Amino acid sequence: MNDLSNYTIKDIEGIFAAGNVEEDFLAACAVDKRKAVGRLVKRYEREQQDRARVSEMYAYEHIAMDEGFELVAGVDEAGRGPLAGPVSVAAVILPHDLYLPKINDSKKISAKVREELFDEIQDKALAIGTALIDAQTIDRVNIYQATINGMYESIFMLKPEPQKVLIDAVKLDNLPMASESIIKGDAKSASIAAASIIAKVTRDRLMDAYDKQYPEYGFAQHKGYGTAQHLEALKKYGPCPIHRVSFEPIRSLVNGRY
Repeated sequence: MNDLSNYTIKDIEGIFAAGNVEEDFLAACAVDKRKAVGRLVKRYEREQQDRARVSEMYAYEHIAMDEGFELVAGVDEAGRGPLAGPVSVAAVILPHDLYLPKINDSKKISAKVREELFDEIQDKALAIGTALIDAQTIDRVNIYQATINGMYESIFMLKPEPQKVLIDAVKLDNLPMASESIIKGDAKSASIAAASIIAKVTRDRLMDAYDKQYPEYGFAQHKGYGTAQHLEALKKYGPCPIHRVSFEPIRSLVNGRY
């Protein structure tokens, strides 16, 4: 196929969309003078690069499958650092090698992409478990233990039950199934990345709702993190019921030192 002059842009777009892209077709597109064809080629190349990147993110899942584990869950949290709101935890089992465009650590992608991926994960995942551990519990048991508790809760919600669990950074010693802790796992494992997105979007939506309940703090903008805006509001209004009073600077504020 050396000449695409008899093909309309719509025809060419249809070939790319169908996924039946052969080398001679790409070569013909490369020499085609139409700008729209050039844009289609660049979009296709970006997609192929992303597919290759996402495929690499299933390396830990493939190792688990080689070990005989068919159902592999990823687990991650969102919101350990904020001064207000819950810590959000999610566990996700994905179908084998599911292509989720642009999937990555939730902190590395835009809010718009996170929302799109959230909906696709909700639609296509084999199982999802979520847990929200509130500020009062965080103050009582500490943020690390609250996160651990949320991880166990989200994993035990999964139906079907996973045969192996991949966890971002922390270790869970009391699971009844195999598990593996992966440093920066949300950027290395598709399952953990999916869990990070579910946890992050779930928490962000909740903080948006809290913004309506406590509008003076600006939760919709900073999601409870200690921004200048948030700290100024704390000085002016003091903490509200969703603040973590065991966290600095709220502890100092409550004790009159801030």
